[in-house]
Amino acid sequence: MADLFSMKNRVVLLTGASRGLGRDMALTLAAAGATVLCAGRTVKGLEGTARAIVRKGGKAEVVPLDITDEAAVRERVEAIVRKHRRIDVLVNNAGVLSREAIVDLPTDSFRRTVETDLIAPFVLSREVGRHMLKRKYGRIVNIASVLAIVARGSVSGYVSAKHGIVGLTKSLAVEFGPDVTANAIAPGYIRTEINVALQENKAFSDMLEQRTASHRWGKPEDLRGPLLLLASEAGAYITGHTLVVDGGLSTVLA
Repeated sequence: MADLFSMKNRVVLLTGASRGLGRDMALTLAAAGATVLCAGRTVKGLEGTARAIVRKGGKAEVVPLDITDEAAVRERVEAIVRKHRRIDVLVNNAGVLSREAIVDLPTDSFRRTVETDLIAPFVLSREVGRHMLKRKYGRIVNIASVLAIVARGSVSGYVSAKHGIVGLTKSLAVEFGPDVTANAIAPGYIRTEINVALQENKAFSDMLEQRTASHRWGKPEDLRGPLLLLASEAGAYITGHTLVVDGGLSTVLA
């Protein structure tokens, strides 16, 4: 049974690997046997992730990359394929978030969020997908959010992009099947660096725990099983699906 979830000999390109969920995902995939290509703009953070993987006996490489630079993405994907001969798994994790009411939100700020959180995953999926289709094998895992299912105020760019990720995932599944699967994970509120302010806001934290069936914030390790499911042979017959991992938050709010 463990072989179903094994990532042995798989090459994984993971964006946003320098911290938070991305760092934990990189460590998880490497522990399962993958060679993890840690991509992002913060090279120092990526190097920290790669060192942590190597210390544990895993395999990792640092891939400096601005995912919003389409030409750079194309060149980097080609370079990876030349070196490793393949990309077995793409995890589109990198994202940004800004908090501002719609009436005060500059168009450029909204556009920047959509460029990073939706358009960049599209470009990466297209470029990597071409190689996966040639090899007749691939796994694409897009990291969405519970805000792809519900909405909150002051984060309209993020909500819009994550709703779009769900649609993109379905389109990828339809066009890339049967050999390449495309799925999304929609995490709830997970304790990471990106939401420290919310964690420290007692009123919000209490509300969240009261409205979550699990009565707690999520932890990065809560996503390890879902990630391995969708990235490995265990999820071979799952595609076009958004797996909500939110402790029951969206169920309660529904």
